[in-house]
Amino acid sequence: MTRIRANGIEIDYEERGAPRNPAFVLLRGLGTQRIHWPDALLDGLAAEGFRVITPDNRDVGLSQKFDASGTPDVATAMGRLARGEPLDLPYGLRDMAADVVGLLDALDIEHTHLMGMSMGGMIAQHVAARSGERLWSLTSIMSSSGAPELPAATPEAMAALLSQPEDPSSRESVIDNSVRVQQTIGSPGYPTGESVLRARAAAAYDRCHHPAGTTRQFLAVGGDGSRVELLRKVDVPTLVIHGEDDPLVPIEAGRDTARHVRGARFHPIPGMGHDLPLALVDTYVGLLAAHARAAVA
Repeated sequence: MTRIRANGIEIDYEERGAPRNPAFVLLRGLGTQRIHWPDALLDGLAAEGFRVITPDNRDVGLSQKFDASGTPDVATAMGRLARGEPLDLPYGLRDMAADVVGLLDALDIEHTHLMGMSMGGMIAQHVAARSGERLWSLTSIMSSSGAPELPAATPEAMAALLSQPEDPSSRESVIDNSVRVQQTIGSPGYPTGESVLRARAAAAYDRCHHPAGTTRQFLAVGGDGSRVELLRKVDVPTLVIHGEDDPLVPIEAGRDTARHVRGARFHPIPGMGHDLPLALVDTYVGLLAAHARAAVA
């Protein structure tokens, strides 16, 4: 465990690759921990000559929790959002973006490549728009501009995202629910075996099971609204990657993200859903490394 104080809070992170190499920071999605990154992806980027840095976002994993702020009621909060009413949340995605910049400061990193997946992509968009001078490049994967007119998740995917374990106090029940969620939103063209999903869920549970943090992150996403105007301010080389078969964040969201960033490249992947299947790791490493190198050429 490596923890560092950044933006006034404690952030847990891991590094791979030589410290002298160009930094590449990777941001996870809703409720997931840095241990969810495929080792092959991190090792692949390190082998390509990058200093790979993977933090736990605030409120998950071993980074600082915000339990003292309370856990907002999701149904009430979603109702307020539907009526266009503001939310009083413990933090927002802008605060989580400030955590990333604070981590760079704490590690004495002047510039980095930045990739975020799903919610992590939204955080990365904030960093690029507000602190773009710190970035060499931006990659947004399976994420969204947040534009209200975009297609919603499929009913099955949204139901899975909002589902609860049959017995929240049971480790096995929590793991079972996690497996069901991943099977619902994962890549139909590159399915991940149940034993692998179960092992990941067990490791995450044993490291840190903290559903209240996931709830606060979920509402931070919901309360962020549209980032269209923010994306128009992004002035760093940008790559948008999205699965053509993503049931949670439909591919139109990726296209819309790229549309609003000047000069952004859009790369769709057939058969990919809302996960990073091991079968596509070499593809991701190749895309990320090529984009990063082109950005500083």
